[in-house]
Amino acid sequence: MRKTVAAIGIFDGVHLGHRKIIRAAVIARRAMSTAKRIGGRSVVITFDPHPLKVLRPHKPIPSIMSTAHRVRLIRELGADACSVIKFTKKFSNLKPRDFVKKILVDRFMVLELFVGTNFVFGKGNAGDTALLKRFGREYGFKVTVVPLVKVGGKIISSTTIRDLIIRGRLAEASRMLGRPVTVFGTVVSGASRGRLLGYPTANIDPHHEAIPPSGVYAVRVRLGNKKFGGALFIGHRPTFGEREPVIEAHIFDFRSMIYGEDIEVTFVKRLRGVRKFAGHEKLVEQIRKDDAYARRILSGKR
Repeated sequence: MRKTVAAIGIFDGVHLGHRKIIRAAVIARRAMSTAKRIGGRSVVITFDPHPLKVLRPHKPIPSIMSTAHRVRLIRELGADACSVIKFTKKFSNLKPRDFVKKILVDRFMVLELFVGTNFVFGKGNAGDTALLKRFGREYGFKVTVVPLVKVGGKIISSTTIRDLIIRGRLAEASRMLGRPVTVFGTVVSGASRGRLLGYPTANIDPHHEAIPPSGVYAVRVRLGNKKFGGALFIGHRPTFGEREPVIEAHIFDFRSMIYGEDIEVTFVKRLRGVRKFAGHEKLVEQIRKDDAYARRILSGKR
């Protein structure tokens, strides 16, 4: 591997704070190549699964996005490569010096490393940014600590964003993410309720756990390089007596079969909560209203 300028972190959500770290590494690599003629690469180093899911399995945390989605967003920021390290119990037991020598020096040949203020590493999180800088001087690489980013006076963190999404405070979460809240998942077969009612839906198996509250939402749907408008339902279907929650999107003016395809749904506005209707006719009437309302919102006519 060629020498690298690297950013390292979990980067769940790839929020504004993460973007600042990653972009700093990308810019530094370009400047270094121009000024010193070093043909290195900018690499973002991240981990899967989230370390806390391995270290504290009894207290799982909901991820904001899947690893595949995270990698895609990281690459869109201009990094030459994104390396995902499998986080295991064995890996977690690496002492701080071993982590630096085996991972940063031997594997990635780091010339300069960008981290957030709260970055920790090594067994028991024994290593902090001060120790990292000391090791950097010893092994010959520079460490740049990127300050935390605030929005509205609040420090941006993945933990805060997860909490906002789950509580339905999507506008606040979006401001911290620097982009709208999304659900990313695979289209799977369902009970075909929507098709029977005249409104076919794509049932989504999400790749992550931080999901907004139950309800109906106006959304934009990304399938490959194409985007569509739609209405999304999250929750159980009380009208049918079903308790199993679902996530299903009615994609406007779309009729193709897309089972097995990955789909990204961007939340625009919550239309209403989940309700039980007296019968199928009343439900269809409400779906028709939801459809029209969502189309107005997506066209800018609120």
